[in-house]
Amino acid sequence: KGLSAFIVDADTRGLDASQRIDVIAPHPLGTLRFTGCLVPADRLLGRPGEGFKIAMATLDVFRSTVGAAALGFARRAFDEATRWALKRQVFGHALSEFQLTQARLADMAVAVDAAALLVYRAGWTRDIVGGRITREASIAKLFATESAQQVVDSAVQLFGGLGVVRGMAVERLYREVRALRIYEGASEVLKLVIASRVLDAMSAKKTS
Repeated sequence: KGLSAFIVDADTRGLDASQRIDVIAPHPLGTLRFTGCLVPADRLLGRPGEGFKIAMATLDVFRSTVGAAALGFARRAFDEATRWALKRQVFGHALSEFQLTQARLADMAVAVDAAALLVYRAGWTRDIVGGRITREASIAKLFATESAQQVVDSAVQLFGGLGVVRGMAVERLYREVRALRIYEGASEVLKLVIASRVLDAMSAKKTS
């Protein structure tokens, strides 16, 4: 009973992976179609009925990597914004000299560094400690993607009108970062996952 996972080779007859999903920015998303697709029993991944469990364990890795991608977007946006603030002249002064600009840059720096630590923790825990990292990976993805959205938005704001001109780095980042808050677990789902792990851990302490 339950779902089972199989390894299906790309050249398997009946497998069609040619349909790409066109979204607001280039992302490797597509549709898989299985038409009369025969898969040998020896291609079973894990044990029968463990497919969902395997998929959820895989999400631990993917959520960490999505968090890392978001961190990269945020760092690029932060670098672009910082360079622009130093270069842009407003009323005879560099944009970076204004306190509101400095406050915005400070918030961006905190968000980037905090996201980095959470992403690194998830990766380190997986590599060194081992086992499931559902809590760590979910926290890393949730914070990194949400904060990246804020950092990129702040970068666009600092660029002003140029920030929404197609072809500008921050404009491209603004489109690309949005999808990360949805796939591999939307932010709302991740909050439920994190809360579940927190409550389970506390319940285990009470019964021990």
